[in-house]
Amino acid sequence: MQSSATRNSARLSTYSNAPTLTPSIAPSTTSSIDPRAAEIKAWNAGLDRLEDKRLTSQRYVASPDKIDNLSKLALGAKLDRALARRMSEQDAVFRHRTRSSSVDEKSGSEKEDA
Repeated sequence: MQSSATRNSARLSTYSNAPTLTPSIAPSTTSSIDPRAAEIKAWNAGLDRLEDKRLTSQRYVASPDKIDNLSKLALGAKLDRALARRMSEQDAVFRHRTRSSSVDEKSGSEKEDA
């Protein structure tokens, strides 16, 4: 068993990546070559790039009127797509029916057309 006094490496916090005040003697549950940990670090690096102060000043912030207009346009486009899906291939086709005999639905008997 390794004592905390002989430990040379600093233990980093999972959330802030800052060194902890008291080193732990418990074995680490994640290794440095764990692909999941590497993926999380890559995601965190990408999120940190999004929060760059130089880029924050360059970001476009829409006015409330512009946001309202864009949301109305998006709703209209969504409605158009839904109606197009609903009404596609449902156009009425008028066909001339030849009536040789018709069935009386109430009595169930056939009638001759004159």
